[in-house]
Amino acid sequence: MPPRSKRPLTLRDVSEASGVSEMTVSRVLRNKGDVSETTRLRVKEVARRLGYVPNKIAGALASSRVNLVAVVIPSLGNMVFPEVLSGISEGLEETVLQPVVGVTDYLPEKEERVLFEMLSWRPSGVIVAGLEHSEASRAMLARSGVPVVEIMDVDGEPVDSCVGISHRRAGRQMAEAIVTAGYGRIGFLGTTMPLDHRARKRFEGFTQTLGKSGIEIADREFYSGGSALAKGREMTQTLLGRSPDLDFLYYSNDMIGAGGLLYLLEQGIDIPGRMGLAGFNGVELLDGLPRRLATMDACRREIGLRAAAIIAARHADPTLPGGEIVELSPTLDPGQTLRPARPG
Repeated sequence: MPPRSKRPLTLRDVSEASGVSEMTVSRVLRNKGDVSETTRLRVKEVARRLGYVPNKIAGALASSRVNLVAVVIPSLGNMVFPEVLSGISEGLEETVLQPVVGVTDYLPEKEERVLFEMLSWRPSGVIVAGLEHSEASRAMLARSGVPVVEIMDVDGEPVDSCVGISHRRAGRQMAEAIVTAGYGRIGFLGTTMPLDHRARKRFEGFTQTLGKSGIEIADREFYSGGSALAKGREMTQTLLGRSPDLDFLYYSNDMIGAGGLLYLLEQGIDIPGRMGLAGFNGVELLDGLPRRLATMDACRREIGLRAAAIIAARHADPTLPGGEIVELSPTLDPGQTLRPARPG
């Protein structure tokens, strides 16, 4: 990771690193003028490696910033993020700052494009979901010259500040509750996890804690695409068709957990006696289900509020050092799908 600096990169920095004039760098980055392909490729690679983003605020305003906060999230379809955005909006309400939102669809290359465009307008701060980024995205954030707050997760090394929960700890806490309730044949249902880093960390914490009690995941089922009730129903039917002796199903989010719950109730399965189940996120929309799903609150609104407060404070006083790490503590709700712990 490049060293953090309060000074944004300039054309001169790219010029010196690539060994060509500032005029040539400008022509390359604006796709203007007659520049050899070799030089063009070299300049673009240097700019990408350094994390250089052009300044779209013209002329005399080039040293100023707009009163916008770039908010970069992976999805608007995922019910988690609207509540985070609500917290951010509320946290900035009494300031001159306004959030603007970019969506990455969990794709690192799209996150690069979104950050490049948003940072080129010189916002007053950046709030971005997650701690995992491509090398280019991390370089842009590190050299942006503005406060950066990574949200949702604290299991990793932030570029600047971060606000979130430990997803590994959340996985551990759910596993402990399941083991103490006496369940032992456990199935996992969730997203494919190479790009959903927070789900992967919960799964790691979950399986490691089960292992300490001599329990392994008996079976698992994965899906790609948006979280949906229909996916949860399909996955649950498939998993139990393959492993009918499972006695607990742990879902990576509440939406597929709700679909699984509805399927199990239709089959007349005793919940939580014969079968327990739990999700993650504490989605309030699901409060109207026939049974209240066991889940864990991910502190979504509070994360948005705390991230906004960091940006607002450092906008008001640029001398503040930054680097805050705010870890929030999610609460496990056993609902009506996780039986009480066994005595003793």
